Amino acid sequence: MLQLPALITDLALILGAAAVVTLLFKKLKQPVVLGYIIAGLLVGPNIKLFPTIVEPEIIKTWADIGVIFLLFSLGLEFSFKKLLKVGGVAVVTAVTEVALTMLLGFGVGKMLGWNTMDSLYLGGILAIASTTIIIRAFDELGVKSQKFTGVVTGVLVIEDLVAVLLMVLLSTVAVSQTFAGSEMVLSVFSLAFFLILWFVSGIFFLPTFLKKISSLINDETLLIISLALCLMMVVLATFVGFSPALGAFIMGSILAETTKAEKISHLTQSVKNLFGAIFFVSVGMLIDPQMLKLHIFPILAATLVLMVGKPLFVCAGALAAGQPLKIAVQSGMSLSQIGEFSFIIASLGLTLNVTSDFLYPVAVAVSVLTTFTTPYMIRFSEPVYQRIEHFLPGKWSDAINRYSVGAQNVAETSDWKKVLRFYFLNIVVFSVIIVTIILLSTRYIAPLFSGFKWDQVVTAFFTLVILSPFLWALAFRRTQRQAYANIWMTASHRGPLMALLLSRIALAVIYIGFLFYLLFSPSAAVAGVIISCFILALFSGRIKAFYGRIETRFLSNYNERENQSAMLAPWDSHITTFELSTQSPFVGKTLQQSRIREEFGVNVVVIERGDFTINLPTRENHLYPHDKLSVLGTDEQLEKFKMYLESVENRAQIKEIKSDVALHHFILGENSTLTGKSIRDSKIRERAQGLVVGIERNGIRILNPESDFAFAGNDKVWIVGDEKQVKNFFNEI
Repeated sequence: MLQLPALITDLALILGAAAVVTLLFKKLKQPVVLGYIIAGLLVGPNIKLFPTIVEPEIIKTWADIGVIFLLFSLGLEFSFKKLLKVGGVAVVTAVTEVALTMLLGFGVGKMLGWNTMDSLYLGGILAIASTTIIIRAFDELGVKSQKFTGVVTGVLVIEDLVAVLLMVLLSTVAVSQTFAGSEMVLSVFSLAFFLILWFVSGIFFLPTFLKKISSLINDETLLIISLALCLMMVVLATFVGFSPALGAFIMGSILAETTKAEKISHLTQSVKNLFGAIFFVSVGMLIDPQMLKLHIFPILAATLVLMVGKPLFVCAGALAAGQPLKIAVQSGMSLSQIGEFSFIIASLGLTLNVTSDFLYPVAVAVSVLTTFTTPYMIRFSEPVYQRIEHFLPGKWSDAINRYSVGAQNVAETSDWKKVLRFYFLNIVVFSVIIVTIILLSTRYIAPLFSGFKWDQVVTAFFTLVILSPFLWALAFRRTQRQAYANIWMTASHRGPLMALLLSRIALAVIYIGFLFYLLFSPSAAVAGVIISCFILALFSGRIKAFYGRIETRFLSNYNERENQSAMLAPWDSHITTFELSTQSPFVGKTLQQSRIREEFGVNVVVIERGDFTINLPTRENHLYPHDKLSVLGTDEQLEKFKMYLESVENRAQIKEIKSDVALHHFILGENSTLTGKSIRDSKIRERAQGLVVGIERNGIRILNPESDFAFAGNDKVWIVGDEKQVKNFFNEI
């Protein structure tokens, strides 16, 4: 008889238990994550009713891979642009809530008699809410359209970044076993340095790389490439002293800025689900019922912190940020649980051997309890607000309302604030780039020239060539020209403004001196700086032009995803693809009979049927099972259509839009051959293989015009169709 490896037996046991328990949890409409944890408890070493895992160490390795892919997936949903857009309300609320919750959690740990490290990790575990559980609860309760959910979503984005920072800081404290201020500052500085470096270099190179190989990419190659990039960043992050999870998160957030983000997220979903399931099952395997019984009071105390303390802190932060009392209360009661990041922080303490064995199962137990209570906390948040408002003194209520109204009247940003913001950002970004190039050159490039005559001179020259555009940008690049001009008009402000400009030039000179100091003696460095400044000044025009091309490439890549969405969507419309199941009510009907356009306001622009594609189907085209419909509409229209499909079919698979169908627009001239003709008479469908989905006339927008609608001069007409045929049509009219 063949001997089956223990790993396969263990995986069969893990996935089998997970499948059975999660089916039960789906039936009970409870989070699947909890099902995985219960499955882990059942197959773990502490429950003897079922077979037990044989090789837990190998399963732990798989669980570590699960953490990597969970963080990679979170990074794909994170996006640094989201961080820039969340606004001050989310930042103030999140920072207030995280800081106070950590402090309270630490205090609770010390009151329970725990050591400092256990108490510190408890604070970190309780500070980070679960994005997955909250978003799921919002969907199930149907409150996503309410205002407070926007505040909560912004707070979750900030919390994701804070969680990454916490992982770095807690690792530093764990290694040093002290709260040395210098080490903490150095860790934060190192994290900021590498975040900026990875983000800037990633945005500059990755979108361009993906664009160059686009003709070679299919689903399989894109999956392999994205996973390879993820694991390469994991290795790099570990090499420079950070956690593997941080590297995965960073690569996900970089790929989130590319046009392939949605596709990568879709392709890696199954991989994340598989390894994520193993991770959460491994979490459950660590639960010891006897230990939970022994630590019932810490579990209840931590749960009380999340259900009472944390909502109060979120509410206080939201009020301080200028939100109304109702929004503050609803936001606070929505963030009263912990989840994925808390497990990762708890496992970090175990991996580093700095926390006690009981902390992990305590965190899991608290997560289970608060996950069950989350929907009820959200549902009862409005009644709680009404009770608070009823008992709140009138003066207090009026003061909160006045403060909220005043805080939301945002004053115009001053010219000095614009200039200082640009000054700080410019110095930080280009200092990171310049220092990185200098260190890489002196450590890795200089040895390549060793043994050659004038090796250090060659290294210095080579490095200066690479540095020149970034040195120019550090010293002379200027945006916010109007703000500079406005400040310059005031004579008393010219001195400080010149000081800022000269400080940038001085910093660039210092970096040149730093390069020559590493390669030559101090006296030679002075001569090198003078000669280098003269050469750079001589070629400043070319250097400026070269930097302009670099910045254009970066901004193009940075905005490519948004620009593509804008090109495909007038008035916030965009295209999404849904797959019809065999139970769909549309199966067997023509588009006219299905009344999709009339009922939902969307247009079916492509039907994919196996290898057969129908671009711009007519109303006589029939729909069949497993047809993939590319549908054009606004967020609200598509959401309504999706919810209808899910309610009837319980499945709607979103995929990528067909690349040869896009949205185009043109403006009719006064003498256009289409002027005065109806859409039907213009024969746009026949001549351009296009569908008119919108017309803008005198500032009035008409979406989905009827076929008898007549064109007029200066109309802006939106057509969805095959790019080549639509362009040919443009040239004819």
